[in-house]
Amino acid sequence: MSKQKHTLEDDADDDKIRIDKWLWAARFFKTRSLAKQAIDGGKIHCDGQRIKASKEVTIGLVLNIRQDWDEKTVVVKALSDQRRGAPEAALLYAETEASVALREKRRLERKAGLGAFIVSDHRPNKKERRQIHRFQRINLLDNED
Repeated sequence: MSKQKHTLEDDADDDKIRIDKWLWAARFFKTRSLAKQAIDGGKIHCDGQRIKASKEVTIGLVLNIRQDWDEKTVVVKALSDQRRGAPEAALLYAETEASVALREKRRLERKAGLGAFIVSDHRPNKKERRQIHRFQRINLLDNED
C-alpha cells in the first residue's frame, strides 16, 4: 500500500462542494437525488439563473429554492458535505428577511383562501348525499333559465 501525501491542493479540493450535495447536507431535500431532480426541474436558481447539479457552492452565494408552495431566498454561510442534525444544518445558510416576510404573507393568503371551503369530518351518509344531489339539480335547473 502506498501512502498518499496531504497537500494544500487537497484542502482546496475539499472546499469544492456540489450544489446538490450542499442542499442535501443543509436538509432542504431528503436525498441527493431529490435535490438533483429539483435542480434539473428548474426549482433552484442562483443569482436569478438556472443552475446544474455540478455547480460548486461558495460562501455568500444567493440561492432561490422553491419547494411545494414556498419559495425561499437563502445566502450560503458555510459549506458542508455531511448531513447532520437540523440545528447544525441551519447554520449552513441564512434566509433573507424579505423571503421570510413573503413566505408568511403567502401562507396567510393560502389560509384565507381555504376559508370558503367547508371541510367535513366525515363522508356524507345516504341522507346527506340525497340533499347534495337535490341541491345540485336545483342549481342546474336555475342555471338553464
